[in-house]
Amino acid sequence: MPGTTPSRSPYPWMTAPPPRRRRRVLRAIGALGLAVAVVGTTAIWTDTLGAGDKWDRLLDRIDRFIAGPVPDRSSVPTVVVTPVPTLAPTPRPTRSPTLPPEATPVPTPTPEPTPARVPVDVDMAEDPEAVFAHELKVTWCAPAGVTMVLALHGRVEATDDVQREIAGRVHEFESYDDSHNGGWGPASMSEALAAYGVPGYEVHAYETREDALRGSAVAIEATGAPVVLLAWRGAHTWVMSGFRADADPAIFPDAVVSGAYILDPWYPDISSIWGPSDPPGTFQDEAEMVRNFLPWKRPEGKYPDRDGRFIVMIPTLPLGSGG
Repeated sequence: MPGTTPSRSPYPWMTAPPPRRRRRVLRAIGALGLAVAVVGTTAIWTDTLGAGDKWDRLLDRIDRFIAGPVPDRSSVPTVVVTPVPTLAPTPRPTRSPTLPPEATPVPTPTPEPTPARVPVDVDMAEDPEAVFAHELKVTWCAPAGVTMVLALHGRVEATDDVQREIAGRVHEFESYDDSHNGGWGPASMSEALAAYGVPGYEVHAYETREDALRGSAVAIEATGAPVVLLAWRGAHTWVMSGFRADADPAIFPDAVVSGAYILDPWYPDISSIWGPSDPPGTFQDEAEMVRNFLPWKRPEGKYPDRDGRFIVMIPTLPLGSGG
């Protein structure tokens, strides 16, 4: 119209809202952003729909990126254990040769009494609750396991602060041969134990579960120290404090170990794959060992000395004898 200044915004909805309305819109956007932040933080804190676990894994990836490539260095080797041979049958006795009349017979030594073959039940953890450490993050089963072993050796208290400190030192101990992804593996756990005054843990690889449990039982009896089992195909840490067997495995090589006393750092969480975990010191029978203690198989690549074998961290020094 003549004398009318045309609008710079040809459409009514493109005009700026009045100042009061704009403030209300900005407040609404701010409130929505705050709500999203609060809900997200709460979801992470309470692990709603696994948000906390996903956040922890994201932080681990960021930490890996910052730390750089996994170091290719020597570490604690994996010892492949030769399978226990089948016991040979007892040979048939032969008659002693007849001595000539003038010969003086050699006195026959008194034979040692044959040990009684009786069931044994051994557990070196007097108070499993006192040395238990729940993994503070979903990826911290190794630091929690190391914490428990150190506590059983009397080196530390099984506190959250100790676990956090151990977890924060992972890059001191990691190596590519131990974990292609970086981070924790049995060799790095052995190095961490040594760094905290408990040396002598070797990484053993057994062909069968039976041999692995028997070797672990013999080590517990010989040293009085706990063993570490790599459960869930090498993805998880179990601390083995004792066992049951139909005979003493240190005396009878064919003794059958029927299960183990376990401290599982996953407790009291529930795994979507492995199910609920059990309280510290629970005896895991043969069925549970078959279900959880499985041969090493990792998705990130090949481990020639470990693949298809049962991996155990074996103590070689007596309980509490570290430097």
